[in-house]
Amino acid sequence: MSAGYGEIGGRARTIRASGRSRTNAGSAALMTMAVLLVAALSGGLLWLVWIYGNGLRDPRYLDGWVLAAGMALQLYFHIATRKAWLSPKAAARWRRLHILAGFLLIAAFVSHIGLSLPDTGFEWALGSGFMLVALSGGFGVHLAWSRRAKGGLDDRGAGAETIATRRAERARDVHAAATSANPAAAMIALPAPPYDAWIADLYTSHLRDFLQGPRNLAAHLVGSQRPLLRLTEEIDSLSRHVDAWSQEKLARIKALVIDKDRLDRALVHHRLEEGWLRVHVPVTYALVVLTVLHILVVYAFSSRSW
Repeated sequence: MSAGYGEIGGRARTIRASGRSRTNAGSAALMTMAVLLVAALSGGLLWLVWIYGNGLRDPRYLDGWVLAAGMALQLYFHIATRKAWLSPKAAARWRRLHILAGFLLIAAFVSHIGLSLPDTGFEWALGSGFMLVALSGGFGVHLAWSRRAKGGLDDRGAGAETIATRRAERARDVHAAATSANPAAAMIALPAPPYDAWIADLYTSHLRDFLQGPRNLAAHLVGSQRPLLRLTEEIDSLSRHVDAWSQEKLARIKALVIDKDRLDRALVHHRLEEGWLRVHVPVTYALVVLTVLHILVVYAFSSRSW
């Protein structure tokens, strides 16, 4: 029975690993296509601006209005998401368009300012605001890609409370498994080997503190798996010296420990996403206000109203 469990568990892990490999390969291909698409569209935009400038027109009007239209599109996405106007499928499509438009706006911004530095405090504020929005947006894209590539929570909407509940469930399951006794030992008149005591000592010495709350947050922040590897190496080392029933128990404990570590990583990503939104969204709204003022000032001067 133990051998069958180990064989089934091994096959399941192999299937999951191959599935993750295919998912990561597909994500890498999609990212490559997205980068090529952004590069092609950005090159086309710069070419249009160059053609417009060669027509004896001020190219800043063209790329300026491209910037204004793109920012209006981004603003609509923020409002629609906040008001829950979009279905989940529509929101996913709009999110991809939001990211694509954001990268194109960087090309339009570079074309708009050229190689010159801002002349006034207002222009510095406008340029700094755009750079902050672009950098925070790029960080958000990195978070989303990293969460998907590293196998985050299946439920994208899971919050801190859901993560805490699942973490507590894993802790209870590990404690129950570590303290469970081999039922076959009671049927033997001879003294039983101390395998259960060894597993209980492993739990007390290495696992209990790890399971009591979020751990290794700094390691997850930089993507390090060393703390988890130290725990799994302790489990694997003990597994080589126990019987088949205890090996099965340790295999379950190891799977629960890995899953708890995944939940800790998901919590780090959740907190980063919360902090990112508190920067990206307010600065975006402030940039929209500055852009409207910039358009009014430009057309006021061009019409000689001032």
